Amino acid sequence: MIVCVVDDLIFSIKISTAARRLGVDLYFERSRDNVLQTVRDKQPSLVIFDLNSTKLAPMDAIGALKADASLRHVRTLGYVSHVDTATIERARAAGIDQVMARSSFSDKLGDILQGQAPRSGPAQGA
Repeated sequence: MIVCVVDDLIFSIKISTAARRLGVDLYFERSRDNVLQTVRDKQPSLVIFDLNSTKLAPMDAIGALKADASLRHVRTLGYVSHVDTATIERARAAGIDQVMARSSFSDKLGDILQGQAPRSGPAQGA
């Protein structure tokens, strides 16, 4: 199970289509107030964040998730415009596990959904 905290329609469709093709179970959380409860309820292997979302407040959700002892083990990955260095740094400060440039995220989406993307090291393409 993967939880997606994504409100961008194009990326939602892209992620949904890839997941359906690969048989990966997804859940989209589109309410900023429900992210932590959804992660508690679904116990996902990964939470994907659109770091450029203003509606979903990803930095708040990441910070709260990583501050919660029962949830901090859940792997987090965010994608962002590669030139948005301020957002990349804020995501890292909030505790995100991995940051990827939007283009790299798109290119590696199948591997990410199947749990084969790199889990550590420098941010990919960001």
